[in-house]
Amino acid sequence: MDRGKKPCISVESRNSNIHADLKDIIRENALRYLPAKSLHRFSCVCRGWKNYISTSLFAHIQSNYFHQISGFFRRSRSSLFPSFISLDPMAFGVPDPSLRFLPEPVDVRCSSNGLLCCQAQGTANGYKPYYICNPVNQQWKKLPKPRANHGSDPALVLVFEPALEKFVVDYRLICAFKDTVGYKFDIYSSDEESWRTSREIRLGNGVMIIPDTGVYVNDCVYWRSRINEKMVIAFDLTTEKASLLFSHFPARCLGNVNGKLYSGFLYDSDHFAFDMYNAVDAFMRGGKCRTAKDWSTKELSLGDSDIIWPTEDAGRVLFIGGETMVIYAGATFISQNKTTNDIKPLATEEDDGRGMIPYVNSLVEL
Repeated sequence: MDRGKKPCISVESRNSNIHADLKDIIRENALRYLPAKSLHRFSCVCRGWKNYISTSLFAHIQSNYFHQISGFFRRSRSSLFPSFISLDPMAFGVPDPSLRFLPEPVDVRCSSNGLLCCQAQGTANGYKPYYICNPVNQQWKKLPKPRANHGSDPALVLVFEPALEKFVVDYRLICAFKDTVGYKFDIYSSDEESWRTSREIRLGNGVMIIPDTGVYVNDCVYWRSRINEKMVIAFDLTTEKASLLFSHFPARCLGNVNGKLYSGFLYDSDHFAFDMYNAVDAFMRGGKCRTAKDWSTKELSLGDSDIIWPTEDAGRVLFIGGETMVIYAGATFISQNKTTNDIKPLATEEDDGRGMIPYVNSLVEL
């Protein structure tokens, strides 16, 4: 026996082992950061990936790691069903943007980390039930009827914060609705599967909430005011206390940017974003507030002759949140990425974009 002679390992065998190891590394460490549509394509790589991606455990993991704004659901004036505008059609998408898998036609009211809150468009008895769904896996839940009358156009905010230690989806739906003495707040808890009305009453002295403007930031819900564009209505979910916030600058589009409340708006041909906490503090101190350093205007280039850049009179900020700002101008939806500063047209429509609901392409299971 020749102990000095090493066993022969072929190059093909070594490469095969490296390839297998690489697939395992990607599966365990990279797939969780991808959106649902991309994962659907990657499930075709091999049977192992397909089986892994299709598990409830992976859906839970992916919903905790992928939080990127992927596109917007819209309420169309010309159709009973909603539509979807993707920020990247190759990466982000859902099987049925019209949400026909739900038992009746709905309007998308709000969203949170992959879940949509929808409301039926109308029934014979006048009550329009709420549905929570994920359009990726088409799972849905019909919420029980609240005791209070939320009116024809409720101000809703869905709050879903995924957590690795929570395998059961836990979400809340907050509704601000007008009562005879002012605004009241209803809270639905998926954990308790029931509604309750907060004791807090926001007296309606010059307060009128704009329904589709709600945003959740750090345990507080905020809405714009129809009476004063420099005023924001806040409802703290921890203390369940409501308050009014005032700023030097208009709160025309509220959003959550890295855990901070921001406002985006147009002025002349420029668009601005302000940290509302700083703006409110500056207002109270009588000082000045500057624009946020991580958002800026940019001149259009690279053959965007088809894009009409917005002005204060002919455009508005539709959305600000995460890495994305969306502006409507000249019948065109324009997106800007905060990190890359890339600007691109998303769609061209005569509708001005009201009722655009941001969506995260998540695998979260109900």
